[in-house]
Amino acid sequence: MKIFVTMKSLAKRKDYLTSKEIHLQSSPPTLRVLLTELVSIQVQVFNATTQAETNLVSFLTNEKIEQQVHAGKVGFGTKYSDQKANLQTAARVAIQAFEDGLYRVFINEKESLDLDKPLDLQEDDQLTFIKLTMLAGRMW
Repeated sequence: MKIFVTMKSLAKRKDYLTSKEIHLQSSPPTLRVLLTELVSIQVQVFNATTQAETNLVSFLTNEKIEQQVHAGKVGFGTKYSDQKANLQTAARVAIQAFEDGLYRVFINEKESLDLDKPLDLQEDDQLTFIKLTMLAGRMW
């Protein structure tokens, strides 16, 4: 099953949204299963790249800079540690962050609020994740 995922942070000043195509094994029955599967895909991607695969001297071409500017972040993509991500920990943290209200999930512009409510996810559906940023400061 193919879906499209868009991520946005309300703290970003620019409105750069990029939609990424994700292939799922099957249609997840609940939001909890969907989040766990998406985390699993990202952990596999993260663990597949190693520090040794990065260039000794990193440089960015103008084309790469433009692509990254469009996505909202320009970087060299360097990993500073060979430590692998743990799937169970990452999934637990993602679920806890959702329960704590750190991000919202929209499926075809309709907010999903319940982790265990049945989903009716279809081919080519659009998922949007909005990261909510808490204001930090000090009271005088």
